[in-house]
Amino acid sequence: MRPAFRLSFALVAVVGSSMAFSACFGRESGPGDVDDPAAKTAAAISPEAADAASGDWEWRDYLGDVGRSHHSPLAQIDRTNVAQLEVAWRYDTGATAGALSQIQTNPIVVDGLLYGTTGSAQVFALEAATGKERWRFDPLANGSASQGHNRGVVFWDGPEGEAAAGGRILAACGQDLWALDAKTGRPIESFGKSGRTDLRAGLAHGQAGGDVTSPTPGAIYRDLLIVGTKVGESDGAAPGDIRAYDLRTGEMRWIFHTIPREGELGAETWPKEAWKTRGGANSWSGVTLDRERGLVFLATGSATPDFWGRSRRRQSLRE
Repeated sequence: MRPAFRLSFALVAVVGSSMAFSACFGRESGPGDVDDPAAKTAAAISPEAADAASGDWEWRDYLGDVGRSHHSPLAQIDRTNVAQLEVAWRYDTGATAGALSQIQTNPIVVDGLLYGTTGSAQVFALEAATGKERWRFDPLANGSASQGHNRGVVFWDGPEGEAAAGGRILAACGQDLWALDAKTGRPIESFGKSGRTDLRAGLAHGQAGGDVTSPTPGAIYRDLLIVGTKVGESDGAAPGDIRAYDLRTGEMRWIFHTIPREGELGAETWPKEAWKTRGGANSWSGVTLDRERGLVFLATGSATPDFWGRSRRRQSLRE
């Protein structure tokens, strides 16, 4: 009898002119099977270790965890059997065109559902075992501006006392940060304005432009979603301030000015009142969180204009 296997990972495949996800399953038994000694040993140590050894492991965060380690403890698929994998199901994300032809999403898997984004930033939920679509949400059809790529979504269990409701999916498209019901894909009406909050709000300038977006999923700390942004690289672009949003209401709870204002750390290394006109210095690649110490780490690009720094002072924070 052919043994049963769990979803191991997702990869991207090209089907005609569209993109599709392919899920792969092992074909032969290996570490992590019910009768495997390693699984029995792990079970004796802790329930968490038993889950990992048995293959019952979720990918709840972008890139695996808030430390962005890209690591999974699963051992069922290794160098000895990876060549025996076969496609178990395929999901067509739809036709692509022009700037919306990239699909960079790193899907997450929570409670048996796989969440990801298409090349046009549509958010979808699939049954991880079968690839059957549960729902799809189109931000563009609901007023969001277009963006060239999107790397995925964030899952939150939901407010205390509401975990049974199924949680929320946080996803950005264009200028909007959306909160969606994880079970239905419908916007959470109590979040921001009818399910969305404007990422341009609270910035010193550049709000009129369409270049403020957050293509890389943020990180959750307590009841906050901490995000960086992608902004323009030329004069007039918005600043790349780091923001934390209340996961319940969508309100901005704090802001870190990457181009400091008077009295803030490093302000003396910038031209006077540079924050009023300079943009950029943004963290488009995402955030890394040390949840135990309550610290978030971000790397930023240069301030605008991107390739011309003659007006910048030579002094830096390291001098």
